[in-house]
This record gives sequence, structure tokens and C-alpha cells, in this order.
Amino acid sequence: MATEIQLPALSPTMKEGKLLKWLKKEGDAVSSGDAIAEVETDKSNLEVEAYDDGVLLKILVPEGEVAQVGAPIAYLGQKGEKVDLAAAAPKQAAAPTPLPVAKPTAPVAPAPAPRAAPAAPPSAVRSAAAAQVVQLHREGAAPAGGRLRASPLAKRMAQQAGVDLGAVQGSGPQGRIVKRDVQAAMSEPSPARRSSPAVRAEPEVLALSSMRKVIAQRMAEVKPGVPHFYLSVDVDMEAVLALREEAKAAEVKVSVNDFIVKAAAVALHKVPKVNVSLQGDRVLQFHTADVGIAVAIEDGLITPVIRDADFKSLGAIGAEARELAERARRKALKPEEYTGGSVTVSNLGMYGVDAFIAVINPPQASILAVGAVADRVVARDGHPVVRKTMTVTFSGDHRVVDGALGALYLQEVKALLEHPVRLLL
Repeated sequence: MATEIQLPALSPTMKEGKLLKWLKKEGDAVSSGDAIAEVETDKSNLEVEAYDDGVLLKILVPEGEVAQVGAPIAYLGQKGEKVDLAAAAPKQAAAPTPLPVAKPTAPVAPAPAPRAAPAAPPSAVRSAAAAQVVQLHREGAAPAGGRLRASPLAKRMAQQAGVDLGAVQGSGPQGRIVKRDVQAAMSEPSPARRSSPAVRAEPEVLALSSMRKVIAQRMAEVKPGVPHFYLSVDVDMEAVLALREEAKAAEVKVSVNDFIVKAAAVALHKVPKVNVSLQGDRVLQFHTADVGIAVAIEDGLITPVIRDADFKSLGAIGAEARELAERARRKALKPEEYTGGSVTVSNLGMYGVDAFIAVINPPQASILAVGAVADRVVARDGHPVVRKTMTVTFSGDHRVVDGALGALYLQEVKALLEHPVRLLL
């Protein structure tokens, strides 16, 4: 029997996609995992993969047209099989409801399922999180035929996080495993775990205190949405520029922004309460320092994320930032490369902007707005001198980050940039 190929949610914010190119034509044989079409999403261009073997019987959405997430875009079946287009027509006429897509860092509560053993206590989970990825084992892993049904994004996430897809219950169309299922498997403890190739601590879910609930409510009433507050400091950049010149002499390509990204990441260890995200009535406390970098593209703005920036060298951060920015402009980023993150750095200094206020990139709770490095007259030992100075403005989500915390964090960023040798140790 012919089966629909539905447009999957290829990114967390995707509601519709434009069919740029069909990589298979009607009558072509298709194997599970084959890329069959290229789709333009709201962030990048991604491929749609087939979930089953068969023949591409009918293409429903021509190149250049837009389809809603969850809508049928083609039919797959056996060679010579006929497709009842009359039966398919009503499904196309009614705009399908987009499938729910979980936010990048939000923990997803799975449907209750029997467990083989009681959940580990929070203290055990926290200690284990620093050494391995938590995985949830659930019933109903694979369909009767034995073939694992999973979206391309879910497969990539599971491979990176070390999650066994065979133990995950799919909640997508026809029981397919989708992004939210893998997130659920990563967010809940289970007696059975396996190590991830990259050791990364999972975020810790904390309940909001009664005081913090009231603060969040009052702040949202005063400033709806995400209630921002702003703090600014001037940073002496003489030492950074001197160190950058030494790097150039050693043929190491490093930009001023690379120093800022590194400082933003390292400062999170000194002020970890800034490294959070509000998720409903809970707070996600991150134990990794992943820094987003705002990149201007033709259609707007995107923030690729440099993971574990605190552990990477300045040269490695620079190389990764250039590579991510170049692919961002080509709309070639994968969803996992621009979602999540602890804090974002938005730098307009190259445009000659002295200072500005940036809007927080949700679900993050803070962002740094960086101005130009310029000559300014400042006081040193009671005398006016000219120094290379830069203004950094911190925007914080007042529901979970207070002004004092933001000030401590900004103070630490300033100290690291004014003594950048600390970033090399």
C-alpha cells in the first residue's frame, strides 16, 4: 500500500518549508535513509530523507512551492502501484496543523511508561551527568518489521548524544522517532546508560523558588515577554590587541571577537547562576559553556553555537567561528548547530557602532552586545591618557537573572579581557 511522505520538522522553529529541489524523480527506487528532496527552512537548507524502501510513486509538491510541516509531499510504494489522488486531495486542501516542536534546550516530559527500576536520586544524576549522557529506556522501540523509524535530525542527535534509538518510543507520524523523543531520552535518568563519545554535562532541572516565581510574574507584568535589564562597562582592550599581534606573528589567526567569546564562556564558571534558562516553571542550570555568535545573513540573523568554548583555544574558536559563519551565510547549518547555547555574543564593532543594546536570544537568559574598539581618553593615576577601549552591554532575563548577578558576570568578562593571559591558561 502506498504511504505518504510527510514534510518533517527539520528545525525546532520550522512551521513550513519550500521545496527547492527534488533529488529523486517519480519512478526512482528509494532506500531508507536516502535524501529525496532539498527544503528551505526558516534557518537553513536541509535534506528530507526517506524512512522506507520503495519507489517514489508520486510527487505532490512541485519545486518552488511551500508545504506545511506534517503535510504530504509525495507517495512511496511498490513499483507499478497506483496512488489514489482523489483520496489524497482533501488532505492537501486542508492546512495541516504543524507538529509540535520542542524548544532547543527545554526538557520534554515523555508519556508515562513502566520502568525497569526506580529513577536515580537527583544527587546521583548530577554526579553522573559530568561523565556521561543520561538516556531514557522506553518500551516500543521498533516497528514490527524491525526497521527503525527516525527523522534525520533525531538520528543525528542520538548519534552525538550516545542515545540508543532502539530503546526510544517514537511520537511522530506512524510511530517515528523525532527530535522531542530524543530530547526526552536525554533529559530523564535511567538505570541503563552508555557513555557519549563527547563527554558533556547535561543541564540540571531546578524548581523555581516561591520568591523567584513572584519575581518572574512581576517582571513579566511590567515588561511582557522576556523582561530585559541592561548593564554596561567599558573594557580596556590594550592587552587583548597586544596579544593578538603576538598571535599574528606566530601565524595564528585570532580576532577580537574570539577573545570575547572565550571570555564569555570562562566567566560562566565564575558566575554559574547566569548560565541558566527559564523553561515554564522550572529553571535549566547548564553545566557547559556554549556561546552563540550572532551572524548577519541576507534574510536576517542567525546564531551558530560554539560548544564548550571554555575548553577550546582561541585559535580553535576562531577557526570554528569562521567556518560556522560561512556556512550560515550559505544556509548550510544543521539545526543542532544553531540551537541551544548558554549566552550569545552580538558584535557590531566592525560597523563602527560604539555601543548598543541587544535583545536576548530565547530560550537563553543573557546576551552581550559588543561595540567598537576605539581610542578614548580615560584617567590613569590622575592623568588623562588615550587607551583602546570597548563598551560591552549585558542584557539579562530579569525573571531568572538579577542585576547583581549580571554585574558580577560582566565584571568577570571585563577582568578576563583586561588580563587575557588568563584565557590561555
